[in-house]
Amino acid sequence: MKVLPVLDVLNGQVVRGVAGRREEYRPIVSRLTASSEPLAVARAIRDSFGLDQFYMADLDGIVHRKPNFDLYRVLKADGFRLLVDAGVRQPSDVVNIQRDTGFHVVVGLETCRSPENLADIVASTSNVTFSLDLVRGEPRFSLDASGWSPDLESIVRQIVQANIASLIVLDLSDVGMGTGGSTDSLCRFIRHEFPNLQLIAGGGVRSREDLNRLSELGLDGVLVASALHDGRLVRRDLLF
Repeated sequence: MKVLPVLDVLNGQVVRGVAGRREEYRPIVSRLTASSEPLAVARAIRDSFGLDQFYMADLDGIVHRKPNFDLYRVLKADGFRLLVDAGVRQPSDVVNIQRDTGFHVVVGLETCRSPENLADIVASTSNVTFSLDLVRGEPRFSLDASGWSPDLESIVRQIVQANIASLIVLDLSDVGMGTGGSTDSLCRFIRHEFPNLQLIAGGGVRSREDLNRLSELGLDGVLVASALHDGRLVRRDLLF
């Protein structure tokens, strides 16, 4: 199982997620670095944990539709690899990111209008991961959403039918809260029904015990942020 450090970026700074309540997000306070500048934070994580592949939630792109293209290029030039959620809404959004960086693009449920919209995006490139965005176990749809099932298991089937091969399950209510995560049941269903789907989960990871539990579920990857900055996880904890 691969551990992917998370960079939540808002107003050009790395912020600490608080249960998806973005109005409460503030610049990160970390044991690893005194800076909240994204390159400095990424370097500090790389130096401390030996990791160079990250997941970035570009909230400037997701919320304000102003992706941090310059930041992507800076991180690429420093040797980082990213899965980046920049609020993709149409195929051209993916093309613009990949043309400049070659980064793996994440399409989030909260910005994807419909299963048909997702299929159109996937048709433009094979290098896409879908993020099943949840809040307290309920799907987080975009304001203009249509055609999505209200049932989570059915949504997963719609995602797979759109030819997605890689899926993130992320409950925003767990983010930054040290809950240990709340998506085990859904992940267990996905792993059973779609054994070949690359499956990543995130939200609330706090310890090696949480990582062990998620590994036993058969996950391919896990997103981690606060536990790295707070010192609850150390380098040896991330070895699988």
